[in-house]
Amino acid sequence: MSQYKSSNIDYSFPKKGWMDTPVEFKQGMFCHGSKPKDLEAVGFPNPREWSSKDKDWKIPANWKEIVLNGMKERLDKYRSFKLFMDICVRCGACADKCHFYIGTGDPKNMPVLRAELLRSVYRKYFTLSGKLFGKLAGARELTEDVLKEWWYYFYQCTECRRCSVFCPYGIDTAEITMIGRELLNLLGLNTNWIAGPVANCYKRGNHLGLEPHTYKSQIEFLLDEIDTLTGIKIEPTFNRKGAEILFVTPSGDVFAEPGTYTAMGYLMLFHELGLDYTWSTYASEGGNFGFFTSNEMGKRLNAKIYAEAKRLGVKWILGGECGHMWRVINQYMDTWNGPADFLEEPVSPITGTRFENAKSTKFVHIAEFTADLIRHNKLKLDPSRNDNLKVTFHDSCNTSRGMGIFEEPRYVMKNVCNNFYEMPEDTTREKTFCCGSGSGLNATENMEIRMQGGFPRANAVKYTQEKYGVNMLANICAIDRAAFPALMDYWVPGVGVTGVHELVANALVIKGEKERTTNLRGESLKLATEITEVTEKN
Repeated sequence: MSQYKSSNIDYSFPKKGWMDTPVEFKQGMFCHGSKPKDLEAVGFPNPREWSSKDKDWKIPANWKEIVLNGMKERLDKYRSFKLFMDICVRCGACADKCHFYIGTGDPKNMPVLRAELLRSVYRKYFTLSGKLFGKLAGARELTEDVLKEWWYYFYQCTECRRCSVFCPYGIDTAEITMIGRELLNLLGLNTNWIAGPVANCYKRGNHLGLEPHTYKSQIEFLLDEIDTLTGIKIEPTFNRKGAEILFVTPSGDVFAEPGTYTAMGYLMLFHELGLDYTWSTYASEGGNFGFFTSNEMGKRLNAKIYAEAKRLGVKWILGGECGHMWRVINQYMDTWNGPADFLEEPVSPITGTRFENAKSTKFVHIAEFTADLIRHNKLKLDPSRNDNLKVTFHDSCNTSRGMGIFEEPRYVMKNVCNNFYEMPEDTTREKTFCCGSGSGLNATENMEIRMQGGFPRANAVKYTQEKYGVNMLANICAIDRAAFPALMDYWVPGVGVTGVHELVANALVIKGEKERTTNLRGESLKLATEITEVTEKN
């Protein structure tokens, strides 16, 4: 930890044991409860008006029976869940690996202790020692206070799985959080920031609840921006049957800055390639907030992408820069919805490369696709167009730990940027720190916990800023692009946020384009050249 900038965080333990330290709901540390209309839309239980600030959460009279039956069902269904409940020796190897514990100093944000919140109830009702010896065996009764403690802390976990990298027994505490959230959901204890996007995606195909014509018109607005910048009129297709490739990306790329610049990058790249692809205005969301609610809801939302691929008769699917879309596709897709035997094993129509890693899912990551293009010299690039930027790269948790994409985005960036710098080794790749806002925590009412949870990542960015003058943080996740601007402004002022394919688009020399005077953000390329010349002189 020596390379991190210190912060005034109290790591001293409470005077009482954790079971005797009641949960305290602090402002800015939790999200608003779900709205009944959103639970009703997807058939979730116990829709009602409630507030997490109220004493009475309006849960069913038989709530304890519901939770314990739900726990038994999952213990029988998921062998991993029972294994994770039984094998932890509380060695503490994971204790200081969680960004929320590092940022808050709250012992219940240690992964081992967060899991104990659930494990202690498991011991009480499902183990002989817990039934006989109670607290002496680490067991405790399931009470409403315990239930509220679950809700408070399981929504202070971004399911990033950094702790699992360091666990000597391979316990995936994120899976425990996921089960904890499933049990809470049985009582209608969800958050508005998750239940709302789930309902929208289920009804209209994307988290924002936008109708197909709205989705299409926003992309057309981005096309006008590209025309102004390059003089090139791009005409993508929508819902076109018979296209070779279906392209799916997070709706945040289409509607929210800085993601919109990344979407412009996709459009420019595909135009230059002459790619035979189509967008869908129905499967208009790569992200999967259902994954933050229950395995079943994640399965239901993932299915729409493959249903649309079948309807349109495409050969394979190309996916944009997203985090949890890729974790779902690589870790859960085959169990939930696959294998996708009606599609073909993806082959790049430009290079002929066969993406054997996508043999089952038929889903290729855009970073893999673009890295392959560059390796085969299929793109004309001018990296000097990004010379106003000194870039570092954040390994998004889901694409790094969830699917092992480490080198492809780096290879792309090193070919489109002249100034690329790594953060410290133990904060990148499989050890990467989380943005602090994933798994549905990127609301506004919980901004305090977001800033505290994002502190370790921000501190590593601060290191590169002070050592190399880094002024841009690149990533391949829409949640990161939404979460990082506030985090950088708070902890590391002067560092912007970008997707990798925004950088690609800046550097991409398109056939027939007019002379570019600015990058995608309207920043002068002349200024970039002047900065380079000054740097070289110094």
